[in-house]
Amino acid sequence: MGRISTIFHFIACLVSSLLSCQISAQEVNYHEHIEPIITTHCTRCHQPNNVAPFSLLTYDDISPRAKFIGHVTKTKYMPPFKADATFQHYKNENILTPDEIQLIQDWVAGGIVKGKKNAKKIPDVHAVTSDMASETNHVNHKTESLDIGMQQRFILPEKGKEEFRFFHIPVNNKTEKYIQSIRFIPGNKKLVHHSRVMTDTSGTTAGIDGLSESDTAIYKFQTNPLADPFLFGWVPGNDQIIFPEGTGKKLYPGTDFIFNMHYSPSPIIVSDSSSIRIQFADKPVEREVITLSLKEDNISNLPFLIRANTSPVFYMRSAMTEEDISLISIMPHMHLLGKRFKAFAVSPDGELIPLVNIPDWDFNWQMTYTFKNYIHIPKGSVIYAEAQYDNTSQNPRNPTRPPKDVSYGWGTKDEMMNLIIYYVKYRVGDEKIEL
Repeated sequence: MGRISTIFHFIACLVSSLLSCQISAQEVNYHEHIEPIITTHCTRCHQPNNVAPFSLLTYDDISPRAKFIGHVTKTKYMPPFKADATFQHYKNENILTPDEIQLIQDWVAGGIVKGKKNAKKIPDVHAVTSDMASETNHVNHKTESLDIGMQQRFILPEKGKEEFRFFHIPVNNKTEKYIQSIRFIPGNKKLVHHSRVMTDTSGTTAGIDGLSESDTAIYKFQTNPLADPFLFGWVPGNDQIIFPEGTGKKLYPGTDFIFNMHYSPSPIIVSDSSSIRIQFADKPVEREVITLSLKEDNISNLPFLIRANTSPVFYMRSAMTEEDISLISIMPHMHLLGKRFKAFAVSPDGELIPLVNIPDWDFNWQMTYTFKNYIHIPKGSVIYAEAQYDNTSQNPRNPTRPPKDVSYGWGTKDEMMNLIIYYVKYRVGDEKIEL
């Protein structure tokens, strides 16, 4: 009888526990439980005039989409964060915990209860502005800023055709400054496919404004080396970079910005007027941020040709580092055939240093991943990357049916393999500094 009594006691406890869970699920409400999750993980993009297609700032915004939100969070489709956090951790990780996912499920199942706002516990979603350099992103609003963009609105000359254009944006700065943060603002979110921001100090690029990449006149502007051939790159999901305190990207006197814009095809005549927002460091900058770019020329198993009906892997490597460096962030880049991407460094003594692993590449959401702490790369190390492509009919993103051979190019139907790294010269103790 003792064993039977124990079994009945176990069943009673289990039923009691399930009832308790059911009651707690019914008590989950928006203001107390859901609003903090949405504010932390979603409203950075889901607000007016931002990259997401709808706002999630209020209960009235969210409640009609509650079941949809429950589905995309349960399947981990949202919030989008593609890097494997077990391979390396990042400051800008945006991953819901199992408890947060369950709270959303319980809220939907419990009737999407609004509840009462508790000002002491709930962050004010209305304080989240469309300014990506807000307090949410830890940028000081008192710093000097610069909002600058294309000199005139660009009207695409043809319908249904991809366009690659250069635009010249004079800054007219008289003194040397250091950039603390960069945010790119696409003027036409449906049209702008990606953009690369470069800087020139030669004073010879004014005539490049509006020129097509296919225009032979472009070559005369490529005879002088650029001051920075990659200041910043914008793709969906990568709207801003913030450099650590005490560091910055150098902006030389007499700098001109150059936008290299890629526009998607449009069935109607459309226009664009994109811009960038620069915030300058308000404190002395002791360490200059430098860009390391690995490109198709760094691939070891050339040619970079992805033949139809194949799924090849390409490998690239950097030269040995000439000094100890500290990595701030990393950004991989591929197009629609991309399947997975991994990068790591190997030190002179054989230590493998994980940098980024994206097991399921998503062309529509690419990010600059900022490390939680500086990543120390010792002198004599080599940075490696490997990328797999899927040029088969089983790839739902493959833009050609049937598949055809694809090689390097900036067009959507072409392919690329890039790795962009921001770093500073190493200082002892960098590994312990939180960015």
